Amino acid sequence: MTTQDVERAEEAMRSLFPATPLQLNEHLSSRYGAEIWLKREDLSPVRSYKIRGAFNFFRKALVTGAADKTFVCASAGNHAQGFAFVCRHFGVPGVVFMPVTTPQQKIDKTRIFGGEFITIKLTGDFFDQCYKAARDHVEAIDGVMVPPFDHIDIIEGQATVAAEIMQQLPDGTVPDLVVMPVGGGGLAAGVSGYLKDIVPRDGFIFTEPAGAPSLTRSIEAGQVVTLPKVDNFVDGAAVGRIGDLNFEALKGFSPKQVLLMPENAICVTISEMLNVEGVVLEPAGALSLTAVASMDPDAIRGKRIVAIVSGGNFDFERLPDVKERAMRYAGLKKYFILRMPQRPGALRDFLNLLGPDDDIARFEYLKKTARNFGSVLIGIETKAPENFAQLVANFENAAIGFEDITENEILANLII
Repeated sequence: MTTQDVERAEEAMRSLFPATPLQLNEHLSSRYGAEIWLKREDLSPVRSYKIRGAFNFFRKALVTGAADKTFVCASAGNHAQGFAFVCRHFGVPGVVFMPVTTPQQKIDKTRIFGGEFITIKLTGDFFDQCYKAARDHVEAIDGVMVPPFDHIDIIEGQATVAAEIMQQLPDGTVPDLVVMPVGGGGLAAGVSGYLKDIVPRDGFIFTEPAGAPSLTRSIEAGQVVTLPKVDNFVDGAAVGRIGDLNFEALKGFSPKQVLLMPENAICVTISEMLNVEGVVLEPAGALSLTAVASMDPDAIRGKRIVAIVSGGNFDFERLPDVKERAMRYAGLKKYFILRMPQRPGALRDFLNLLGPDDDIARFEYLKKTARNFGSVLIGIETKAPENFAQLVANFENAAIGFEDITENEILANLII
């Protein structure tokens, strides 16, 4: 991939959609005392950067003998939607394999983007089953498989994000830091490759979900590592194995340049950007901003930072879960199991232990047949994290047995 290759791809891409905005965010810039620019890939036609790699792959394949073939992909998310949009643009047939468990919203959007040029096949309960079915179909029809990230033409397409950034920054300016999410690594490999002679090497910051650290583990091991399990909450970046080509491009970076973001911290960013800025971000799209929030304020003060906002395909049915996770991470909500005496007035006595800013969000007896004491699950929301220190002290002074299960994943997943 050369600079000229990327710039030709970026020029060709203008036949499909205009450059996504690079916006100076006043809210974040004021907060951090820095110059925070957001590259808004959530404003592409499919609300993610994935359309870029798909377009570049098709563009090249169609001039090298694939014009009479059927294109195939396996995806339940942004890759499928970008693939479908590009199939319709070029007027070529495409087949999208999706797991049977794919939300109907994603199926419908993919169908809308592809129109008559797309066939959707729902296969398997898990992505691996779906991907195998797609590979088998490609072999059976002599089609063309369009990978989500591990292909030079996909990487080159994603690199057009960087080409646009340099065109859109004020003349003569370059970023001090470029912060970008990593899933399969196509975007990170492309952007860092294009900017390698412009941005200092330590100016690249990569960020992954804590539950899917494929780049981190691979850099630490010096080779591509397949994760034994992945937390799928950040579905746009929850990849169990980084692409081989992408790892080759990224393996020379320091592990310190890859920041792992807790899934609940990402929820704080989603909530804040929605409430304060009116910007809808999917979890992967919020990774870069969460990483900026995690940095040493003194280290980034006065810096020019470009954060790539990779996508905005957010299912609002997930909003209650996002809000819940955000409050727990911010220390504004906790769950306790209490040992409550079974006597008249016990509940009133307990309520008197709460502070003026404490609110009961959930109250449930777990054992309703206890004669002397009952176990109670209680969720409490408050306005400031420090309020919980006083509440816990009140529990202890009142000799109420309790256990804080807020961070106990096993118990929380079972009973909250």
